[in-house]
Amino acid sequence: MKPPNDPPADTAPAHELVERLDALSRAPESVPSRSGPELNVGILLWPRFPLLSLGGLCDALRHAADRGDQSRQLRCIWTTIGAQNSTVESSCGIAIPVQSVFPDVSQFDYVVAIGGLLPHLEQVDKRYWDYLQAAARAGVPLVGICTGSFVLARAGLMADHVACVHSFHYDDYRGMFPGLRVITHADYLIDGDRVTCAGGISVIELAARLVHLHCGPDRASKVIHQMTVSRSAGSSFIERRRALGYLSVEDAAVRHAALLMEENLEAPLTIAVIANMIGTSVRQLERAFMAEMNMSPNEFYRHMRLRYARWMLLNTSRKVTDIAYECGFADSAHFIRVFREAYGVTPGKLRGARTATAAG
Repeated sequence: MKPPNDPPADTAPAHELVERLDALSRAPESVPSRSGPELNVGILLWPRFPLLSLGGLCDALRHAADRGDQSRQLRCIWTTIGAQNSTVESSCGIAIPVQSVFPDVSQFDYVVAIGGLLPHLEQVDKRYWDYLQAAARAGVPLVGICTGSFVLARAGLMADHVACVHSFHYDDYRGMFPGLRVITHADYLIDGDRVTCAGGISVIELAARLVHLHCGPDRASKVIHQMTVSRSAGSSFIERRRALGYLSVEDAAVRHAALLMEENLEAPLTIAVIANMIGTSVRQLERAFMAEMNMSPNEFYRHMRLRYARWMLLNTSRKVTDIAYECGFADSAHFIRVFREAYGVTPGKLRGARTATAAG
């Protein structure tokens, strides 16, 4: 019989996994931060914000920041920002204090706006809006969580950017900002220096992605393990995997590039940005794609987006215009033209044929 002080059989391996992750050195592919820690995040809370969004973000950073469960702010720092001696009430009634009074924005790697209930959108100190504008001017990436996408749009900071919102708020966003592009049915969207997240547990997926970019895959793996998140739980992940399948090629650069393309269908990256993110040149990446896929990276990216669009046409009831936007096309006319060139039929006729077949 085991001594009574021994840990349960399934506990020791979990501790060993966390210890192994903590022992790994910082990955060379991680992105250096402007500050001492690898990831420094400033957080602006809007009145009646969801506590889960703040808790998910901060707890993910907490697990990434230190060894074991010590929770020291070493490799990651997070700070709530706002007016002096103030608190912000969450939607569940719990108030959170402001830790720092509008500090120098350049110290942060990201400034995060966690939005609240829409009727309270305007009920903030003017300095909140000014701070977001200052961050944008300084080139600090802005993150909108939950209705934080509405905050960024209201501040005039989402022009030429696509927002990711929860389906519950999709019509609200389109109604309030009819000139801006928006998608739903996704966990989050990184569109250049604007990042938007639908909220809920999707916040943890986004936080893990940012941790991976700045602190390395070992830190991101620890976040996912400690917060017991399934990497394949999101509907958007499942849909894309069904539509695109897994890429099986020998060249690591092609695999990495294809993953980045898959994660950025709504707001396509340039090939130059993709090459830079995986540590190669455009020319080298083009040669690798021609050798492995017999097509250029741009052609592969376009085929991937069209393939996903075709899958959605056949398997969902989403509007053609929404599918076009979700697959990274600026307008439905352009989408219809390139889709017909690729498949010999317009999106409408393809869907109509499917409907007729199902009815027969």
